Amino acid sequence: MRATVLIALYAFAGAAAAGVAGAGVLRLIRRRSLTASVAVVAAVGVGAMLAGTLAVAWAMFLSSHDLTVVTTVVAMAAVVSLATALLLGRWVVARSRELADAARSFGDAGAFAAPSVPATAELDALSRELAATSARLAESRERERALEKSRRELVAWISHDLRTPLAGLRAMSEALEDGVAADPDRYLKQIRTEVERLNDMVGDLFELSRIHAGTLPLSPARISLYDLVGDALAGADPLAREHGVRLVGDGVEPVPVEVDAKEMTRVLGNLLVNAIRRTPADGTVAIAAARTADAVVLSVTDGCGGIPEEDLPRVFDTGWRGTDARTPPAGAGLGLAIVRGIVEAHQGRASVRNIPGGCRFEVTLPIPTS
Repeated sequence: MRATVLIALYAFAGAAAAGVAGAGVLRLIRRRSLTASVAVVAAVGVGAMLAGTLAVAWAMFLSSHDLTVVTTVVAMAAVVSLATALLLGRWVVARSRELADAARSFGDAGAFAAPSVPATAELDALSRELAATSARLAESRERERALEKSRRELVAWISHDLRTPLAGLRAMSEALEDGVAADPDRYLKQIRTEVERLNDMVGDLFELSRIHAGTLPLSPARISLYDLVGDALAGADPLAREHGVRLVGDGVEPVPVEVDAKEMTRVLGNLLVNAIRRTPADGTVAIAAARTADAVVLSVTDGCGGIPEEDLPRVFDTGWRGTDARTPPAGAGLGLAIVRGIVEAHQGRASVRNIPGGCRFEVTLPIPTS
């Protein structure tokens, strides 16, 4: 038993020395190819066996004949191990290079195509993750292109909408200055109207910039939907009378919500104004509010005749006004974008869908915690 323990100790000492040497070599070549690292690992295994054998022989536990036999066996094992390690290393390196080339394609705004040659489980998992990342990047690029397009359209439309009233203001002011205005009071009233419209437009731009920058200040407080809807209806009633549109707000439940009353009133006001302007005379705009199992839903229904299906995903985009809304009274296309921004700032969502004769805008808000 004592001899067995000594043999184990000498073998462990020799193998440990080989392992320490191998660890040092691995540290020195840690930035080199994986093939070299795999070869070192194989060499450490064989070297540890040989070092342990030599240590045992040095302690005179092996005869010279036995040492020769063991050394020959270890040498043959070393040849096979190193050859296998080199083949494995070259195969893994080749798969890694193929994966790197495939990854480079979606880095250049292309789509990721995983290599068809089978790889290790780790490389296969990395390939799947790269494919998922490529899909997310493609979606992000598509959203960025859509946003850039909407920004360009917004700049063009805002420029047009600003230029028209500014030209009118300049002409009317020059007429008043030269004393050639036939009805100065009418000119002054029109100037005030145009200035108020410009002020509203600038206010919308400022609000939208705060939403996009994530700096929209909110002061949530618990309030009844009935009160919110009542205030919004009162504010939109003069415009509805002007357009000959009936406002209906009977389907409103007194459901409590926790929102910024000022901002949410703006949301409802923008939806009502949008609905009134799109509904023909003698039409009806209805607003309703109800509580579902897990949310509070506000809806505004109009009689606009519906929105083309291909335009529905763009309704809340900045600057979108539709093909029939290019005239100044339609606004700068910021109202619905502001609606979505304010609703999402309240952790809610805004949506739209067509119904017979018109469309329905819905605002879904989370139920306040008790």
